[in-house]
Amino acid sequence: MNKLLACLLFCFPLLSSAQEDSTDVFDYSLFGDAQGVKRYCNQKVLNQTPQRIISIGMERLGAFEVPSLPLSAMLPAMQNFSATGMFALKAQVNIPVISTNKIIWQLGANYWGSGIAFENPGTHPLANKLSSHTLTSTGLTTTIFKPLNEKNFLIVQASADLNGIFHEPKEINSNAVTVSGSALYGWKLSEKNMIGVGLARTYRAGQIMHLPVVLWNKTFNDKWGMELLLPARGHLRYNFSTSSIVQLGFELEGNQFWTKLPGSTNGTLFIQRGELKPRIMWDKKLSGFIWFNAQAGLRYNWRFDGMDVYNGKALNQRYFTSALGNPLYVGFSLNFVSP
Repeated sequence: MNKLLACLLFCFPLLSSAQEDSTDVFDYSLFGDAQGVKRYCNQKVLNQTPQRIISIGMERLGAFEVPSLPLSAMLPAMQNFSATGMFALKAQVNIPVISTNKIIWQLGANYWGSGIAFENPGTHPLANKLSSHTLTSTGLTTTIFKPLNEKNFLIVQASADLNGIFHEPKEINSNAVTVSGSALYGWKLSEKNMIGVGLARTYRAGQIMHLPVVLWNKTFNDKWGMELLLPARGHLRYNFSTSSIVQLGFELEGNQFWTKLPGSTNGTLFIQRGELKPRIMWDKKLSGFIWFNAQAGLRYNWRFDGMDVYNGKALNQRYFTSALGNPLYVGFSLNFVSP
């Protein structure tokens, strides 16, 4: 027993010394060079408002004037109307299909339905159509964010929307479809600053346009930042905290809507609707990934024209143009956001 104890006491220092020596001379290079791993930028800047995966909301507009609606394509007479308001329902789903550090691919669907409440549409064909039906826009969209490295990225987006005033499902046809898209190349300058430039095909102003676009998301400090996708929208951001954000800015919305209208030149009509919304928004985290959004502002009429042909622009293709009044509006939505 004494010999066993003496042997253990003799060997213990040798074992301890061997452990220390093996640690001192361990070759970490066997695990490879960490600097050789390719890194990719992400699609956000610090403190940016969270991206909405599922959103449902409503808007309510105040009273406004609806002037210069034609009685008939064969008559030059116009009639003016008053609207007590407009109600809109909006819903959006944007689901990640692939989400890795090398690529993010999302598929989405959207719905925008709005109806004008006329004080007295009478027997006027277009006023009756607008007051008794919903201006509907619904469609599918796909977005790809492809980082090329730590500094550069690509964004490609495409959408197809079905837009119109439909009395019954069998009226739906290809003339009610609009196709939009954009492509941007960008630079992630830091975790607080990213810039992109590109081209877009859009109906946001109610009429088909091909124009340059600029993306610029920048965080100035812990409180202030901006989020721009010009000319579609732009906001100055103030972060009260990570769960409470206020934005001041604008958004340009719209599309081209098809409808049947007896008395028009071809029996059909394309309503080109575009509106600019200067607004203030408040986003508040309720619980987990559930956020609430409230907004208020002005609905400024950019365009409300009736055209006889798809993508019409010429004056001789115009059935009417109405300078809608510009009411105040409020909106609310409940959103499930990304981490």
